[in-house]
Amino acid sequence: MADERLDAEWLRGWCEQASAALAKLIESFQAQFDFAPGSNVVLHASDASHRATDALVELTPIPSDLTTMYWVIDEVSLPDVENGYFVHPASLAADHFREYGAIQIDGEEPALVFASDGGGHLFALAGSGRVWRSTTASWFDQFDLAAASLQEFFERLLRQISGQL
Repeated sequence: MADERLDAEWLRGWCEQASAALAKLIESFQAQFDFAPGSNVVLHASDASHRATDALVELTPIPSDLTTMYWVIDEVSLPDVENGYFVHPASLAADHFREYGAIQIDGEEPALVFASDGGGHLFALAGSGRVWRSTTASWFDQFDLAAASLQEFFERLLRQISGQL
């Protein structure tokens, strides 16, 4: 799967499925967990986010799957799914790149951080298409393989949303 590139139409379908699953989760959340949910959303790309993606591409070479993702999705915020998952907007990925640079993973091209979880762990996409997760809440510690592709990463997120229904 790592040799296949992320398909924009597939990702648009994922957005619809994730949004529908989130609507069901939010509907039953308070009764299930006895507190109100946070803002759990999948935000579609806009003209502003496309400009931010263009600026990120000008700043540093990014994996093509990340470009595809940012042309479809601006941001994903899932504070109430498991311990939380957050796909950062392109503007934040650019800010992080300026501050920390690319992630160096043995045997990989430099990877770009695009997401995090509620525990502060980072997710980075390498040029190979593989997604890596930091073992600690740090930019400079070890990263372990999290998914063979960005599509697999999003499939797992959808399963985690659906698993809480």
